[in-house]
Amino acid sequence: MSGLNSLIVSVLQRLPRSVVRPFALRYIAGERLEDAIKAVKHLHSMQIMGTIDVLGEDVKTSEQAREAAAAYEEVLHAIHDNRLNANLSIKLTQFGLKIDEGFCYSSVRDLVRMATQYQNFVRIDMEDSSTTSATLTLYERLRAEGLDRVGVVIQASLRRSAADVEQLIRRIGNVRLCKGAYVEPESIAFRGREEIRQNFMKLLRRLFETGCYVGIATHDEVLVQGAYRSIEEMKVERGAYEFQMLHGVRPRLRGEILRAGHRMRVYVPFGKEWYGYSMRRFKENPQVARYVLRALFSKD
Repeated sequence: MSGLNSLIVSVLQRLPRSVVRPFALRYIAGERLEDAIKAVKHLHSMQIMGTIDVLGEDVKTSEQAREAAAAYEEVLHAIHDNRLNANLSIKLTQFGLKIDEGFCYSSVRDLVRMATQYQNFVRIDMEDSSTTSATLTLYERLRAEGLDRVGVVIQASLRRSAADVEQLIRRIGNVRLCKGAYVEPESIAFRGREEIRQNFMKLLRRLFETGCYVGIATHDEVLVQGAYRSIEEMKVERGAYEFQMLHGVRPRLRGEILRAGHRMRVYVPFGKEWYGYSMRRFKENPQVARYVLRALFSKD
Protein backbone atom coordinates (compact mmCIF):
# COMPACT_ATOMS: atom_id res chain seq x y z
CA MET A 1 0.00 0.00 0.00
CA SER A 2 1.43 3.37 -1.04
CA GLY A 3 2.20 6.17 1.40
CA LEU A 4 -0.87 8.13 0.26
CA ASN A 5 -3.14 5.13 0.63
CA SER A 6 -1.71 4.40 4.08
CA LEU A 7 -2.41 8.00 5.06
CA ILE A 8 -6.00 7.77 3.81
CA VAL A 9 -6.69 4.58 5.75
CA SER A 10 -5.03 6.11 8.83
CA VAL A 11 -7.41 9.08 8.61
CA LEU A 12 -10.41 6.78 8.27
CA GLN A 13 -9.35 4.84 11.35
CA ARG A 14 -9.40 8.06 13.38
CA LEU A 15 -12.94 8.95 12.39
CA PRO A 16 -15.88 8.02 14.64
CA ARG A 17 -17.38 4.66 13.76
CA SER A 18 -20.76 6.31 13.26
CA VAL A 19 -19.24 8.37 10.43
CA VAL A 20 -17.57 5.38 8.73
CA ARG A 21 -20.53 3.02 9.11
CA PRO A 22 -22.60 4.19 6.10
CA PHE A 23 -19.64 3.48 3.83
CA ALA A 24 -18.83 0.19 5.53
CA LEU A 25 -22.32 -1.01 4.59
CA ARG A 26 -21.02 -1.35 1.04
CA TYR A 27 -19.10 -4.41 2.22
CA ILE A 28 -21.43 -5.90 4.84
CA ALA A 29 -25.11 -6.78 4.88
CA GLY A 30 -25.62 -5.22 8.31
CA GLU A 31 -25.37 -6.21 11.95
CA ARG A 32 -28.28 -8.67 12.10
CA LEU A 33 -28.98 -12.06 10.55
CA GLU A 34 -32.13 -10.54 9.04
CA ASP A 35 -29.90 -8.13 7.11
CA ALA A 36 -27.90 -11.02 5.64
CA ILE A 37 -31.06 -12.89 4.64
CA LYS A 38 -32.37 -9.78 2.90
CA ALA A 39 -29.06 -9.30 1.07
CA VAL A 40 -29.00 -12.91 -0.14
CA LYS A 41 -32.58 -12.66 -1.38
CA HIS A 42 -31.57 -9.58 -3.37
CA LEU A 43 -28.66 -11.52 -4.87
CA HIS A 44 -31.05 -14.32 -5.80
CA SER A 45 -33.09 -11.80 -7.82
CA MET A 46 -29.97 -11.47 -10.01
CA GLN A 47 -29.41 -15.25 -10.16
CA ILE A 48 -26.49 -15.07 -7.72
CA MET A 49 -25.82 -17.60 -4.96
CA GLY A 50 -24.63 -16.59 -1.50
CA THR A 51 -22.30 -17.65 1.28
CA ILE A 52 -22.96 -16.14 4.70
CA ASP A 53 -20.29 -15.24 7.23
CA VAL A 54 -20.78 -14.13 10.83
CA LEU A 55 -18.08 -11.50 11.31
CA GLY A 56 -15.47 -12.18 13.95
CA GLU A 57 -12.22 -14.11 14.30
CA ASP A 58 -9.40 -14.92 16.69
CA VAL A 59 -11.61 -15.26 19.77
CA LYS A 60 -9.98 -15.22 23.21
CA THR A 61 -12.27 -17.52 25.21
CA SER A 62 -14.09 -20.82 24.80
CA GLU A 63 -17.33 -19.05 25.62
CA GLN A 64 -16.86 -16.72 22.63
CA ALA A 65 -16.18 -19.75 20.44
CA ARG A 66 -19.38 -21.43 21.64
CA GLU A 67 -21.32 -18.24 20.89
CA ALA A 68 -19.90 -18.21 17.37
CA ALA A 69 -20.91 -21.83 16.80
CA ALA A 70 -24.43 -21.10 18.02
CA ALA A 71 -24.64 -18.07 15.71
CA TYR A 72 -23.72 -20.21 12.71
CA GLU A 73 -26.27 -22.83 13.64
CA GLU A 74 -28.87 -20.07 13.64
CA VAL A 75 -27.72 -19.07 10.15
CA LEU A 76 -28.13 -22.64 8.90
CA HIS A 77 -31.67 -22.77 10.26
CA ALA A 78 -32.46 -19.43 8.61
CA ILE A 79 -31.07 -20.53 5.23
CA HIS A 80 -33.28 -23.61 5.38
CA ASP A 81 -36.38 -21.76 6.58
CA ASN A 82 -36.02 -19.10 3.88
CA ARG A 83 -35.14 -21.64 1.16
CA LEU A 84 -32.01 -19.76 0.19
CA ASN A 85 -29.37 -20.96 -2.25
CA ALA A 86 -26.60 -20.13 0.21
CA ASN A 87 -24.02 -21.87 2.36
CA LEU A 88 -21.66 -20.93 5.22
CA SER A 89 -18.15 -19.50 5.39
CA ILE A 90 -16.37 -19.86 8.72
CA LYS A 91 -12.99 -18.96 10.23
CA LEU A 92 -11.45 -21.50 12.55
CA THR A 93 -9.96 -18.93 14.92
CA GLN A 94 -13.55 -17.85 15.58
CA PHE A 95 -14.23 -21.44 16.67
CA GLY A 96 -11.30 -21.44 19.09
CA LEU A 97 -8.51 -22.88 16.93
CA LYS A 98 -5.85 -20.99 18.89
CA ILE A 99 -7.40 -21.90 22.25
CA ASP A 100 -8.00 -25.63 21.92
CA GLU A 101 -7.77 -27.43 18.59
CA GLY A 102 -9.78 -30.39 19.87
CA PHE A 103 -12.60 -28.14 21.01
CA CYS A 104 -12.49 -26.30 17.69
CA TYR A 105 -12.68 -29.54 15.74
CA SER A 106 -15.64 -30.80 17.74
CA SER A 107 -17.58 -27.57 17.18
CA VAL A 108 -16.88 -27.48 13.45
CA ARG A 109 -17.73 -31.18 13.06
CA ASP A 110 -21.10 -30.59 14.73
CA LEU A 111 -21.76 -27.67 12.37
CA VAL A 112 -20.84 -29.70 9.29
CA ARG A 113 -23.09 -32.53 10.45
CA MET A 114 -25.97 -30.07 10.80
CA ALA A 115 -25.22 -28.67 7.34
CA THR A 116 -25.25 -32.22 5.99
CA GLN A 117 -28.69 -32.81 7.47
CA TYR A 118 -29.87 -29.70 5.64
CA GLN A 119 -28.02 -30.77 2.47
CA ASN A 120 -25.97 -27.61 2.80
CA PHE A 121 -22.25 -26.89 2.86
CA VAL A 122 -19.58 -25.30 5.08
CA ARG A 123 -16.56 -23.51 3.67
CA ILE A 124 -13.57 -23.27 6.00
CA ASP A 125 -11.87 -19.98 5.19
CA MET A 126 -8.11 -19.67 5.20
CA GLU A 127 -6.52 -17.13 7.54
CA ASP A 128 -2.90 -16.01 7.92
CA SER A 129 -0.03 -18.46 7.51
CA SER A 130 0.16 -19.24 11.23
CA THR A 131 -3.04 -21.28 10.86
CA THR A 132 -2.58 -22.85 7.41
CA SER A 133 -1.32 -26.28 8.52
CA ALA A 134 -3.85 -26.57 11.36
CA THR A 135 -6.69 -25.59 9.01
CA LEU A 136 -5.76 -28.17 6.39
CA THR A 137 -5.29 -30.84 9.06
CA LEU A 138 -8.73 -30.18 10.50
CA TYR A 139 -10.28 -30.28 7.03
CA GLU A 140 -8.57 -33.59 6.23
CA ARG A 141 -9.78 -35.03 9.52
CA LEU A 142 -13.37 -34.10 8.70
CA ARG A 143 -13.12 -35.68 5.26
CA ALA A 144 -11.55 -38.81 6.75
CA GLU A 145 -14.66 -39.17 8.93
CA GLY A 146 -16.77 -39.21 5.77
CA LEU A 147 -18.00 -35.63 5.99
CA ASP A 148 -18.13 -34.40 2.40
CA ARG A 149 -20.18 -31.23 2.69
CA VAL A 150 -17.18 -29.18 3.70
CA GLY A 151 -14.56 -27.34 1.67
CA VAL A 152 -11.41 -25.37 2.21
CA VAL A 153 -9.45 -22.47 0.70
CA ILE A 154 -6.08 -22.30 -1.05
CA GLN A 155 -4.18 -19.02 -1.33
CA ALA A 156 -2.14 -18.61 -4.52
CA SER A 157 0.20 -16.18 -2.81
CA LEU A 158 1.68 -18.90 -0.57
CA ARG A 159 4.63 -20.87 -1.91
CA ARG A 160 3.40 -24.04 -0.21
CA SER A 161 0.05 -24.04 -2.03
CA ALA A 162 1.14 -26.25 -4.93
CA ALA A 163 2.08 -29.00 -2.47
CA ASP A 164 -1.12 -28.43 -0.49
CA VAL A 165 -3.20 -28.82 -3.64
CA GLU A 166 -1.51 -32.15 -4.35
CA GLN A 167 -2.67 -33.36 -0.94
CA LEU A 168 -6.21 -32.01 -1.41
CA ILE A 169 -6.82 -33.56 -4.80
CA ARG A 170 -6.53 -37.03 -3.32
CA ARG A 171 -10.06 -36.57 -1.98
CA ILE A 172 -11.42 -34.68 -5.02
CA GLY A 173 -12.89 -32.01 -2.82
CA ASN A 174 -14.42 -28.56 -3.07
CA VAL A 175 -11.73 -25.87 -3.07
CA ARG A 176 -11.99 -22.09 -3.13
CA LEU A 177 -8.94 -20.64 -4.87
CA CYS A 178 -8.02 -17.03 -4.09
CA LYS A 179 -4.94 -14.82 -4.26
CA GLY A 180 -4.72 -14.35 -0.49
CA ALA A 181 -5.20 -11.07 1.37
CA TYR A 182 -2.57 -11.44 4.10
CA VAL A 183 0.86 -9.83 3.98
CA GLU A 184 3.30 -12.68 4.56
CA PRO A 185 7.14 -12.92 4.63
CA GLU A 186 8.75 -13.31 1.22
CA SER A 187 10.31 -16.56 2.41
CA ILE A 188 6.87 -18.22 2.40
CA ALA A 189 4.89 -16.08 -0.02
CA PHE A 190 5.09 -14.63 -3.51
CA ARG A 191 5.04 -10.85 -3.48
CA GLY A 192 4.92 -9.87 -7.15
CA ARG A 193 1.53 -9.41 -8.77
CA GLU A 194 2.45 -11.40 -11.87
CA GLU A 195 3.98 -14.33 -10.01
CA ILE A 196 0.85 -14.58 -7.84
CA ARG A 197 -1.29 -14.52 -10.98
CA GLN A 198 0.84 -17.22 -12.59
CA ASN A 199 0.59 -19.44 -9.53
CA PHE A 200 -3.17 -18.87 -9.36
CA MET A 201 -3.60 -20.08 -12.94
CA LYS A 202 -1.26 -23.03 -12.41
CA LEU A 203 -3.25 -24.13 -9.34
CA LEU A 204 -6.59 -23.55 -11.08
CA ARG A 205 -5.66 -25.77 -14.00
CA ARG A 206 -4.38 -28.46 -11.65
CA LEU A 207 -7.65 -28.45 -9.71
CA PHE A 208 -9.65 -28.58 -12.93
CA GLU A 209 -7.73 -31.51 -14.39
CA THR A 210 -8.18 -33.59 -11.24
CA GLY A 211 -11.95 -33.10 -11.05
CA CYS A 212 -12.17 -30.89 -7.98
CA TYR A 213 -15.04 -28.45 -7.74
CA VAL A 214 -13.48 -24.97 -7.76
CA GLY A 215 -14.67 -21.67 -6.38
CA ILE A 216 -12.74 -19.16 -8.52
CA ALA A 217 -12.52 -16.33 -6.02
CA THR A 218 -11.10 -13.21 -7.65
CA HIS A 219 -11.84 -9.61 -8.59
CA ASP A 220 -8.86 -9.51 -10.95
CA GLU A 221 -9.99 -9.18 -14.57
CA VAL A 222 -6.75 -10.76 -15.80
CA LEU A 223 -7.49 -13.88 -13.77
CA VAL A 224 -11.13 -13.91 -14.84
CA GLN A 225 -10.07 -13.90 -18.48
CA GLY A 226 -7.46 -16.56 -17.76
CA ALA A 227 -10.11 -18.71 -16.10
CA TYR A 228 -12.37 -18.31 -19.13
CA ARG A 229 -9.57 -19.58 -21.40
CA SER A 230 -8.79 -22.54 -19.16
CA ILE A 231 -12.46 -23.50 -18.90
CA GLU A 232 -12.77 -23.46 -22.69
CA GLU A 233 -9.45 -25.19 -23.42
CA MET A 234 -10.00 -27.91 -20.82
CA LYS A 235 -13.71 -28.26 -21.64
CA VAL A 236 -14.70 -27.84 -18.00
CA GLU A 237 -18.43 -28.28 -17.47
CA ARG A 238 -20.32 -25.26 -16.11
CA GLY A 239 -21.47 -27.26 -13.09
CA ALA A 240 -17.89 -28.03 -12.02
CA TYR A 241 -16.99 -24.54 -10.84
CA GLU A 242 -18.33 -21.14 -9.85
CA PHE A 243 -16.91 -17.65 -9.63
CA GLN A 244 -16.92 -16.02 -6.21
CA MET A 245 -16.71 -12.37 -5.19
CA LEU A 246 -17.08 -10.23 -2.08
CA HIS A 247 -20.23 -8.30 -1.27
CA GLY A 248 -19.94 -4.76 -2.61
CA VAL A 249 -16.78 -5.29 -4.65
CA ARG A 250 -16.68 -4.80 -8.44
CA PRO A 251 -20.37 -5.27 -9.26
CA ARG A 252 -19.75 -4.41 -12.92
CA LEU A 253 -17.30 -7.29 -13.31
CA ARG A 254 -19.70 -9.54 -11.45
CA GLY A 255 -22.40 -8.70 -13.97
CA GLU A 256 -20.09 -9.42 -16.89
CA ILE A 257 -19.28 -12.86 -15.51
CA LEU A 258 -22.96 -13.64 -15.12
CA ARG A 259 -23.79 -12.45 -18.62
CA ALA A 260 -21.05 -14.73 -19.95
CA GLY A 261 -23.07 -17.63 -18.55
CA HIS A 262 -21.00 -18.55 -15.49
CA ARG A 263 -22.32 -19.24 -12.01
CA MET A 264 -21.60 -16.67 -9.33
CA ARG A 265 -21.57 -16.77 -5.54
CA VAL A 266 -21.16 -13.67 -3.36
CA TYR A 267 -19.71 -13.63 0.15
CA VAL A 268 -22.20 -11.90 2.47
CA PRO A 269 -20.80 -10.98 5.91
CA PHE A 270 -22.86 -9.59 8.76
CA GLY A 271 -22.46 -8.91 12.45
CA LYS A 272 -21.37 -6.43 15.05
CA GLU A 273 -17.68 -6.91 14.19
CA TRP A 274 -18.18 -4.93 10.97
CA TYR A 275 -15.62 -2.22 11.68
CA GLY A 276 -12.44 -4.32 11.52
CA TYR A 277 -13.67 -6.18 8.45
CA SER A 278 -14.51 -2.95 6.62
CA MET A 279 -11.14 -1.40 7.42
CA ARG A 280 -9.45 -4.42 5.87
CA ARG A 281 -11.54 -3.88 2.71
CA PHE A 282 -10.53 -0.21 2.62
CA LYS A 283 -6.86 -1.23 2.85
CA GLU A 284 -7.30 -3.70 0.00
CA ASN A 285 -9.19 -1.18 -2.15
CA PRO A 286 -7.66 2.29 -1.73
CA GLN A 287 -9.90 3.70 -4.45
CA VAL A 288 -12.89 3.12 -2.20
CA ALA A 289 -11.03 4.64 0.74
CA ARG A 290 -10.48 7.80 -1.33
CA TYR A 291 -14.13 7.82 -2.28
CA VAL A 292 -15.11 7.68 1.39
CA LEU A 293 -12.94 10.69 2.22
CA ARG A 294 -14.26 12.70 -0.73
CA ALA A 295 -17.83 11.92 0.26
CA LEU A 296 -17.20 12.92 3.88
CA PHE A 297 -15.79 16.31 3.02
CA SER A 298 -17.87 17.13 -0.05
CA LYS A 299 -20.35 20.02 0.12
CA ASP A 300 -22.75 18.17 -2.20
